Order: sequence, then structure tokens, then C-alpha cells
Amino acid sequence: MVRLAPRFKRAELRERVKEYVQGLLSSAERKNSWQIAEQLGKSTPYGIQHLLGRAQWRADLVRDDLQAYVNEALGEPEAVFVIDETGFLKQGDHSAGVQPQYSGMGGGIENCQIGVFLGYAAANGYTLIDRELYLPQRWIDHPERCAQAGIPSDTPFATKPVLARRMLERAFAGGLPGRWVTGDEVYGRDERLRRWLESRHQAYVLTTWSKESVGRDALSMRIEELAVSWPPEEWQRLSCGTGTKGERYFDWACMPINSPRGYDWQHWALVRRGIEHPEDWSYFLVFAPPGTSLQTMVTVAGRRWTIETCFESAKGVVGLDEYEVRSWKGWYRHMTLALLAHAFLTVTRATAKKGISTLAHFPPRPLSRKTNSRAGCP
Repeated sequence: MVRLAPRFKRAELRERVKEYVQGLLSSAERKNSWQIAEQLGKSTPYGIQHLLGRAQWRADLVRDDLQAYVNEALGEPEAVFVIDETGFLKQGDHSAGVQPQYSGMGGGIENCQIGVFLGYAAANGYTLIDRELYLPQRWIDHPERCAQAGIPSDTPFATKPVLARRMLERAFAGGLPGRWVTGDEVYGRDERLRRWLESRHQAYVLTTWSKESVGRDALSMRIEELAVSWPPEEWQRLSCGTGTKGERYFDWACMPINSPRGYDWQHWALVRRGIEHPEDWSYFLVFAPPGTSLQTMVTVAGRRWTIETCFESAKGVVGLDEYEVRSWKGWYRHMTLALLAHAFLTVTRATAKKGISTLAHFPPRPLSRKTNSRAGCP
């Protein structure tokens, strides 16, 4: 909280944001404003509601502080940036960006908001570092509805891959190190996102669909057609990481595919096949330096699951999905502080594993003399 102090000009506001983050880290059954207020010994949630609504502070600056914190504690050159989205179920139609749309959480069409997130997966831990609220075209087409939700009037429609690129641009500009980018089919099928990453010599392993067109010498074919032509000896049984049930083994194969002229890096088609269910195939596009091993590609592909773990823990532990705000500003403020709380737990866990006190890196300077024994920090 000392790091964030310059972002909040008034002492009262600094104290309030500290209490809110403590509430997100607390043992409250739900992390909405009423239960957080009760956990903190407050008679009403009005202070929290003011923090998320009318108070003067910029969530994007706090997001920058969050990324600097993660960089100092977890940053490493071999880290993987992970892009994905998650849904937030809502009732009614007043919350910014809400409408019936596909939600992976529900596995179908749900009345929800969709947030696109950027995760950071390093050897010592993984956490969420950025967020964007997806606005469907239906919202952009109704300026009066946007105005009621506090959405800036100059906000254009942006696809999920465009939102992902914005977050990656910010992370790169902020100096977060990372060798790889990975994401699911929504992002892997977007050619503009891939070409932008290639222009930066940013390696990626991105999921794509079975009908993705790839070139092999003078031939052009679907990636699924290329995959079935590979002889049995091309397949290797490899683990893409450790899951809740142990190592996650699949059969994998990769093959170089044509690269556009002028590229000194290589493109590959990477395919994953299930062991117990050999009919279950997944397809990936890879861009990386020549000589990159199959095991490296497989390991990066497996890092995509880290963001799903982050969604699960952030929703279950720090109330990522338990907000009561409807406005654009309120969504970004809650998400930013929830990401901060999640990153704190990740860094605390990482430093504990290394046997190093977090305080050695971030010496405390209390914002006030007030303490609250009810606000627990794991």
C-alpha cells in the first residue's frame, strides 16, 4: 500500500483503499461492499462505494504499479504472457457491456460481462496483471446507453484480440520481461495479432482451429490435413506441465511451415493428441527462433492453463467476480484492486517458498496508525 500512496492524494482515500484490499484478502464469505464493510467493522458500505465510484483516482496508474510490483518479485526473461477472457454473470441490462453472450464459465450463452485479461506466468508464480472490459457492438451502437453506464463517449468497438494487444503493448512498454505469448483460439486465429507479435520478434504458441490454412513448400492445406499425414514416429509423448492429478501427458508433433519472406525466425504447426481419447486433437501455431525444441513449445502451450487457475483463485479468494458496481469506472477499479490482492498472495507465496521475507524487499511505512485485527492477510 505504500507503493500506491502517491496515487491517492487524500489520507482518507489512502486508508480506504487499504481497507478495501484488506477486505478482499479477508475471510469474508463474499467480497461485496456490504460484507467487506462488515468484515472491517464498518456500519455501512458507503465508503467502499465512494472509493469505487466517485472518488478521484486513476485505476490505470495503480495497474502500472501492480505490474512494477510483479516485475520486481517475479519478473524473468523466460516468462510467458497469457491472454484469455472470463465471464461475469449479471442480472439485468444496466452493467457496462452486459448482454447475452458466450461465457466459458457457464459453457453457453449467459447474460454476462466479458473481461479480457493478461496473465504473467513465471517460474516462481503466476498472476493476473491487466484487464479490459469487452464492449459488444450493440453497446457501441447506443451512445445513450453507454453514457448511462459511464462509458467514455470516444470509446470505439474493439475485438478481444485488439484488447489483448493493448494489454501486451502496455506490459512491453512497462518493461515486463517475457519470451513467449500464448492464448486460446480467439487470439490464435487473429492474423493481425500474430503479425504484430512477429514484427516485434515476440515468440508465441497460439491455439488455432482445425481449418487453419498453412503452407508446406508449394502446398497449402488445412492444419488438420497436415497433421494426419505425419508418420507415427513424428509423435512424442511429452508432459506440458503439472496439473492437479500430476503430469499432463499428451502425444505431440510439430512440423515447420512456410514463413513469409523476410522472417529470420521459424513458423511451425504444433498438434496435441489425447492419450485416453486419441480423437481429441488441438492445434497450435508457433513462431520462435530456429532450433526451438518440441519440449519448449509443449511447455509454453501448457502455460496457458495458468490463467484458468488464476481466474479460479481470484474469483474464489479475492472476490474478482463479487463486485456490485455497474459502471465502466467501477468495473476497472474493482478489477484493478482485486488483481493487486491476487498478485500480493502470489508474491507472498513465492517469497515464502524461497525462504525470503516479503518485507526484505518492500520495507513497511504505515499509511496511518490505525490497525484492524479483523482484516486477515493470509
